[in-house]
Amino acid sequence: MDGALVPVRDRKIGVSSVIVDAETRLVVAAARPVPGNTADATACRDSGLAAHCEGATAIGHGAHIDTGLIVPHRKRPGCPLPKGEEEDNAQHRKVRARVEHTVSRMKNYKILRDCRQRGDGLHHAVQAVARMHNNLALAA
Repeated sequence: MDGALVPVRDRKIGVSSVIVDAETRLVVAAARPVPGNTADATACRDSGLAAHCEGATAIGHGAHIDTGLIVPHRKRPGCPLPKGEEEDNAQHRKVRARVEHTVSRMKNYKILRDCRQRGDGLHHAVQAVARMHNNLALAA
């Protein structure tokens, strides 16, 4: 799961959380946008996307603490991460990179790069781009 910050003219919205299947790189769900200054963990909790992750392993980056997502291990002050935790973090980074690349690819669509939508328009634009992305990924 990750948030996609979209530059829009309507300052009341700006971030849409999305769930990406790391194996297929398909967008599974997109939440309604929230203000761009909303913390990632708050946006994740308030989005309702957790219901889409029931029974599946869902990961997020370090800012998704206390959301039910698997996050990387944090280094404790003054001591390095144990070898097992460092290996876990290496695997976590590989999966997160797939998600980040998918979100980045979605943001390259002109409709999201130069979004002039207001209100629900951004949500509909993100959903449309997710569908286009999925159709192109399945066709390839």
